Amino acid sequence: MKQIRSKTGVRKMMKEAKSLRNDIELAIFLQDWTDPYNVGGLFRVADACGAKEVILAGRTPAPPHPQISVTSLGNHRRVAFRQFDRYDDAADALKAEGYSLVAVEVAEGAQHYMEYPYPKKVCLVLGNEQTGVYGSVMKRCDGAVFIPMAGKGRSINVHVAAAVVAFEVLLGDHELE
Repeated sequence: MKQIRSKTGVRKMMKEAKSLRNDIELAIFLQDWTDPYNVGGLFRVADACGAKEVILAGRTPAPPHPQISVTSLGNHRRVAFRQFDRYDDAADALKAEGYSLVAVEVAEGAQHYMEYPYPKKVCLVLGNEQTGVYGSVMKRCDGAVFIPMAGKGRSINVHVAAAVVAFEVLLGDHELE
């Protein structure tokens, strides 16, 4: 197997690959993230999956920030974002705009991320790196999904978790509500 380096080769592969769904409106809500490197990584994920916007709430660092710029490889300039001082206000605004909020969280009643019936207008909610999604935000969520893990650590980086679930929303074969 040979690595593809030319733009023509990459374009050919992209045409042959399964298409991302374009009937989904995806937003990603970062609730009180503290690490700017995670935020930068999330902007790369958001750009890669075609997210409409990123919601930065609470203490979550925002561009322009040197660590976000480095980690995002400039993708923070390609993805729209909004900031909210209060995460509850962010959740309420998204609900008022018609988004269904889906927490990516190990929580009572959470469904396997590959089995959840994602709506066409969905906002993935990812909580603080240490404490997860806060209770006041969880109460506003329409559902929750979890990513099963085999390792003893039982965790993955928060922006990696966002990527796993976002691409399932956009590529999964599940029926959309």
